[in-house]
Amino acid sequence: MDSGLAALLGAAVGCAATLGAAVVTGRSQARSQQAQQSRQHRRDAYVRYLGALHDRDLAMDAVLDALRADDRPDLTAIGDLTARFVTLASEVHRACEAVILEGPAPVAAAAERVTNASADLSYVMRRMAENARAGDTTSRAEDSALAAERAC
Repeated sequence: MDSGLAALLGAAVGCAATLGAAVVTGRSQARSQQAQQSRQHRRDAYVRYLGALHDRDLAMDAVLDALRADDRPDLTAIGDLTARFVTLASEVHRACEAVILEGPAPVAAAAERVTNASADLSYVMRRMAENARAGDTTSRAEDSALAAERAC
């Protein structure tokens, strides 16, 4: 074999090895970037969900405080606070959908349980507000206990 052909063959083998290494590195880097992007989407979904839960809890506390204020609560304020609570509870449901989409099954299942408890809590809070508007105090202590039990 002559030296020119050997040099050409050596260069061809070197190019093939370099190209192969570049392909492997490129695929590995693409997988790594995709995994990072997936983690970021998941993280964003979790942050949005936890933020929605926090805002809903603050709104629930405001409703409960208004209902416990005195024997004759400010019905307009309670109506406004309850409407805000219900809106924020709906945000929890929307945020849960993203967690279900992005998260692993155990996290999604836990988020669904919390979200369902949030829906139950919304019904209790609405009933408490309706009873306050009607001047019905018979189930006030029971509803307060139920709200505290269902708070997530």
